[in-house]
Amino acid sequence: MSSIKKLTGQTLIYGVPTILGRFLNVFLTFGLTYLFNTTADFGNYSVVYAYVTFLNVIFTYGMETSYFRFSNSSDFKKDVFPTAMSSILGTTLVLSLIMIACSGWIAALWKIEDHPEYVVWFACIIGFDAIATIPFAKLRNEGKALQFSLIKFTNIIIQVFCTLYFVGLCPWLAKHHPDSIFLSVYNPNISAVGYTFISNLIASGSTLLLLSKEFKQYNFTFNKTLWRDMMAYSLPLIVVGLAGMVNEALDRTLLDHLLPYDVETNKSMIGIYAASYKIAALINIFIQIFRMGAEPFFFNESNKNNAQQVYANVMYFFTIICMAIFLGVSLFSDTIWIRYLVDSRQHPEYLQGLQVIPVLAFGYVCLGIYYNLTIWYKLTNKTLIGSYVTVMGAVITIVLNIWWIPKIGFVGSAWATMLCYLIMTIVTYIVGQRYYYVPYNVKAILLYVGFGVLIFVAYWWGAGSVKSMPIRLGLGVLGLLLYVGLVWKKEKKTFAAMLRRK
Repeated sequence: MSSIKKLTGQTLIYGVPTILGRFLNVFLTFGLTYLFNTTADFGNYSVVYAYVTFLNVIFTYGMETSYFRFSNSSDFKKDVFPTAMSSILGTTLVLSLIMIACSGWIAALWKIEDHPEYVVWFACIIGFDAIATIPFAKLRNEGKALQFSLIKFTNIIIQVFCTLYFVGLCPWLAKHHPDSIFLSVYNPNISAVGYTFISNLIASGSTLLLLSKEFKQYNFTFNKTLWRDMMAYSLPLIVVGLAGMVNEALDRTLLDHLLPYDVETNKSMIGIYAASYKIAALINIFIQIFRMGAEPFFFNESNKNNAQQVYANVMYFFTIICMAIFLGVSLFSDTIWIRYLVDSRQHPEYLQGLQVIPVLAFGYVCLGIYYNLTIWYKLTNKTLIGSYVTVMGAVITIVLNIWWIPKIGFVGSAWATMLCYLIMTIVTYIVGQRYYYVPYNVKAILLYVGFGVLIFVAYWWGAGSVKSMPIRLGLGVLGLLLYVGLVWKKEKKTFAAMLRRK
């Protein structure tokens, strides 16, 4: 079986349960626009999770990637899992206690002064998720993709069920059937936003129970020499991770501070932007599924003679698929996604975010390509150089957001995000080719990217004056078919040849 076949198989195994879970989670998030009373509630919910993304990086500090690296190359392979687990367990305990002790101060920073209990809950959520990181990495590294995906899927199922129960069913029962037995664990004094966080806490705790078999293999071994090497490798990844979260999530926190309106209006604008961001992030479902299979695959392929060519082939077909998804998101953003995924009928203000969806969607395409390119510094142990690129992206994000948010609001945040990922992709490619050459088919990749963007621009220009939704929908289908037709014409033989290659 060829390397591409192997990666495709692993991605599909990860993908089937994971894509179902991701879509459930995404649609749950969109469902919250129907369950929350205002766009400001959705904005408040989104801002808290934006802050939490930074804490997730700090709690895990690159140890997952370090585990992959040393599991395949270290002289102490048997000690990698227990050493990584010991490290994560110790730091998680300390960091969680600090969060709980500083919950009042953190709540003020998050502008939820009336709810410091949210911070306490998230100290537990983030802690549980951090502890689960290494067992999940172990499953991925051992090729147990199905077990990994099923546990992740179960986590999402539990969170979806609890959210629908506490945020959807219980308020309805409290209003129409106040004596129902199902209300015995429901506290009406906790807000809908609060119950979404409680649902997350329940799901994260359940995941640790599902990973109990992996925890039983933990023997409390702690190899100091190995740990120092792993930390030297992973610590620069904290900078990469934090800078990456600046690029991914800082815009929502900056909007909260830089929009020139009152607190409630700011939260409402953030809610509108966050809903549009989630639509664009449909592309990210594919990217994340791909990364789950690709990261251990890339490391395992690194010692083979044709590794660079394999990486080039993966990038090529990844870009083709990613641009198809970009068109699927962008061409139907105004006819399907923003009109039905979010509650734009009850809250028509969500339609204000339509203009940023294609900008953010293309940003995710650049992000996916960037993830593929970053393999060079992970394989060459030059994570510090990789961190410089990510920090550069973070600086771009911060500067452009501070400059544009007061002038053009969340539209500025969208363009800042896209430009950040685009520049990071270009710089990473240029620097990476000097240290670890990969024969990427740049001309062909740019052809598909350019053709996809051209199709979208033509649609946006042509459909702009068309009021009929069926006609706009038809034009979107036509644009997508044009792209698929080009791919089929140019790549049919290539796909068949690569799948047959041994």
